[in-house]
Amino acid sequence: MFIVNVEGAVHRDGKWLIGKRSSQESHAGGMLALIGGKAEREGHSKDILERTVKREIHEETGVLIKDEMEYVCSSSFISDDGYHVIDIVFLCEYESGDASPVCPDENEEVMWMSSREILGHPDAPVWLKGSITAAEDLLRKKRNV
Repeated sequence: MFIVNVEGAVHRDGKWLIGKRSSQESHAGGMLALIGGKAEREGHSKDILERTVKREIHEETGVLIKDEMEYVCSSSFISDDGYHVIDIVFLCEYESGDASPVCPDENEEVMWMSSREILGHPDAPVWLKGSITAAEDLLRKKRNV
């Protein structure tokens, strides 16, 4: 069995919404990450991944995103505490709200960073760099259509 985790690549004015995970987190503590979380059991449900992204971003940062979002990429990994995880990243557009670390147990900091800042940051893991690169590519394709 897998845990299903979703993340939002939230874009605003040339920057991405990034959290610095709490050092208390069991997986990737102290590292930079997109905002997201686990899908919860709902029985029969529609658009569970998209609703989970919206909920997690709002709960963790106070930021609201628009309903429309696009699939960016997915991966699987084994967390530091041994759980098998499927991770899905969505490209999201900012709607409103001031980004702040609403849940300091999950994110010590919340900030807007450019792709260049993320890719060059020592606390940006390879999977975040891959997600940002893929989201940036999708955003560029959308703008050129």
